[in-house]
Amino acid sequence: MRITTVGLDADDTLWHNETLFRLTQDRFCELLSGYTERAVVEARLAEVEKRNLRLYGYGVKGFTLSMIETAMELAGGEAPARIVREILAAGREMLNEPVEPLPGVDQALAALSERYRLVLITKGDLLHQEQKLAASGLGDLFAAVEIVSEKDASTYERVFSRHGTGAAQAAMCGNSMRSDVLPALEAGSYAAHIPYPLTWAHEMADAPMDHPRFAELASIRDLPAWLDRLT
Repeated sequence: MRITTVGLDADDTLWHNETLFRLTQDRFCELLSGYTERAVVEARLAEVEKRNLRLYGYGVKGFTLSMIETAMELAGGEAPARIVREILAAGREMLNEPVEPLPGVDQALAALSERYRLVLITKGDLLHQEQKLAASGLGDLFAAVEIVSEKDASTYERVFSRHGTGAAQAAMCGNSMRSDVLPALEAGSYAAHIPYPLTWAHEMADAPMDHPRFAELASIRDLPAWLDRLT
């Protein structure tokens, strides 16, 4: 099978993302330490985030709103203005965080772009994801960019038909088993899991180790060689 199109996730595949969320969550837990213990704050925030995904989608802005809502709930509906200001400041800092590609990304994408059509397929806030791509310096390597509200099989079928020769001749690569691997395989694509040290609980799922189109790669540096073997 000839691979013509390669889809790549952005956050935690091309640049750091979850690390920043974890650091901000630590800061948030400290802000609410006078109200309850850390485990309670983390559990309530996870509940609120999950509940709000259908309203706010993925990204920093939705996370910030969920932190404010969580603070209100844990403070009995009367979180001090100081805490709300701190949460808003943390959200702004996340939006302004510098973007630096992960090790090996520049070289891997440069090699891949010479042989395949590269498509960035990412979830999150449209404006922020566009800003991060521009700041990364990787934008010129992609033939297309798709910022989507959710990654499911129909998303991959649509994207790989629009920007390539269909899902059967495409491969999707990313750090999320739930979003980057399983739905791409369901759509008929190949899929490579490239782990990141931290993974949001919402993105976890069991690896389809026996699937003939799946691969677990140690690094994005291994991606060009894997794709070459497929073709």
